Amino acid sequence: MVPVERALPSSYPAEGEPVTLPGGIAAGTFIRSAGSDARAGDLLLQGGTRLGPAQWGALAAAGVGAVAAHRRTRVLVVSTGLELAAPGEPLAPGRIHDANGASLGASLAGLGLDVSVASLRSDDPAALIGLLREREFDLLVTSGGVSAGAHEVVRLALEPLGVAFLSVAMQPGGPQGLGLADLGHGSVPVVALPGNPVSVLVSFEAFLRPALLEAAGRRRTRRDAERLPLAEALDSPAGKHQLRRATVHDGRVHMVGGPSSHLLGHYALADVLAHVPVGVERMEAGEPIDIWRIDD
Repeated sequence: MVPVERALPSSYPAEGEPVTLPGGIAAGTFIRSAGSDARAGDLLLQGGTRLGPAQWGALAAAGVGAVAAHRRTRVLVVSTGLELAAPGEPLAPGRIHDANGASLGASLAGLGLDVSVASLRSDDPAALIGLLREREFDLLVTSGGVSAGAHEVVRLALEPLGVAFLSVAMQPGGPQGLGLADLGHGSVPVVALPGNPVSVLVSFEAFLRPALLEAAGRRRTRRDAERLPLAEALDSPAGKHQLRRATVHDGRVHMVGGPSSHLLGHYALADVLAHVPVGVERMEAGEPIDIWRIDD
């Protein structure tokens, strides 16, 4: 066997036209033997392998028409707060559009999860419990209602069911909730995030994303990290691990906006999260700072 492009002429000749073949080609050089990719009895994929394009292709090439697989994890995202309005809905005084449902839903869907999003415009714990008991899901992720105020609906509803609420030394994203809750169809894991939109995304990156990737058996569960010099000085509360929105150009880390947890537009312009560790109150221009890439 000789590829047509190795012959002269290197296209299909006319009938009766002579063809010259190159010399020095050993027998079997251009033959793909049966079983050279996979033989009968070979293990194609280990149990727990995530099925991507190459894995699906390998199964199809081996003649496998069906394969047993775990279904995608069903995640229910619930934004809470009397002040919430749907994106596109006119804003009444004291209302804000619900950004957390959109950002959390997209973040979780990007990990291959089966995501549904709901909004609770109430501070009544019974209303939240009622909403949750109407749904079926494997993981609940909420935003808002987790701090120490008098009407923290998520804490009031889920703390009696076993979800723990605490504060971590991180800015933004201090108040957090975590636990198992029986919501009428067995115990399900609950992750309760704060309500400010940047706090939600930072908490997802710091806590939830790595845990979900590890649970899915991914080899890489952390963002790509680098250490680069700061372009300008910055201040940070000494008792907090501060994560700042930033961008990298000219090999230096430039802050994008301030540290406030409502500045979601600045997060949207950032391509890295910059880490200021606990105990550091100020970093000067030129000092190296650790960053996570978030621009994938």
